[in-house]
Amino acid sequence: MDLAIIGLGRMGGNIARRLMQAGHRCVVYDHDQQAVGKLAEAGAAPAKDLADAVAQLPAPRIVWVMLPAGGPTEETIHVLSETLQAGDIIIDGGNSFYKDDIRRSKTLKERGLHYVDVGTSGGVWGLERGYCMMVGGETDVVNTIDPILAALAPGLGSIPRTKRPEGADPRAEQGYIHAGPVGSGHFVKMVHNGIEYGLMQAYAEGFDILKTKASTALPEDERFSLNVADIAEVWRRGSVVSSWLLDLTASALADDGELSEYSGSVADSGEGRWTIEAALEEAVPADVLSAALFARFRSRAEHTFGEKLLSAMRFGFGGHVEQGGRVDAQKDH
Repeated sequence: MDLAIIGLGRMGGNIARRLMQAGHRCVVYDHDQQAVGKLAEAGAAPAKDLADAVAQLPAPRIVWVMLPAGGPTEETIHVLSETLQAGDIIIDGGNSFYKDDIRRSKTLKERGLHYVDVGTSGGVWGLERGYCMMVGGETDVVNTIDPILAALAPGLGSIPRTKRPEGADPRAEQGYIHAGPVGSGHFVKMVHNGIEYGLMQAYAEGFDILKTKASTALPEDERFSLNVADIAEVWRRGSVVSSWLLDLTASALADDGELSEYSGSVADSGEGRWTIEAALEEAVPADVLSAALFARFRSRAEHTFGEKLLSAMRFGFGGHVEQGGRVDAQKDH
């Protein structure tokens, strides 16, 4: 299929590369023309601006927007809405707030344009591993872009298969789902990221307890100088707490057991807050997820070993860099 990718950052560029590897034609645009040039060298069709990107596509046009939530996405979709024609499709693959999706969809529908929200998980590893996607939109529109989604998804891989009920949507096993109407894809991804906060916080606190067992505040015969890198490694193998986040933790600790390159200042990118807001609207208790969000707020004032581990995990899966600390060494990533 032919489509345009707008935004060639940590994920957008690799989405274009994975699609091209699967035989799709990608027109690419970004404010950073160096990023456009690199994709052009890999076989993409470069665009000088949004209008040029649209002009290079056959009808019905498909435009995948992969930009930070908020202003950049809002402005880009507005410009596209004035450039595209009835029947064309806009995909927002970023981390937009699901209520914004619902609003945008209604506005675009008045112009005859289709809108699909794709919650996309995979971080900087998506090119190699594929992307887990949660899709919201009209059924016929989602079916139209299915070849794109199938190419981006990780596929069955080596994960053991569960016993699925007869008639279950086979796409879930491939790594993507049609969650429901517009907004539902980003809503599911929002909760996914809220859960991610909780999982990361649990690892961070646990390893902080392990690391601090050598504290001189404890009785001498109760102090243990534990090798947290070895503990992370052994837990990866057969333990019930094994996960990809633990893999990233083990890798970070193997590189530097003190995590000296990380300050421990941990950002939140919006989805954690929105998840708590949804819990409040639905009157659903979310004790762990709330605490994990508040811990990130606290991390900007005081930094524990556990918070350094949170920073290390965020860098590991998404290439997220801190304000200070590792940011100076990794600014090009």
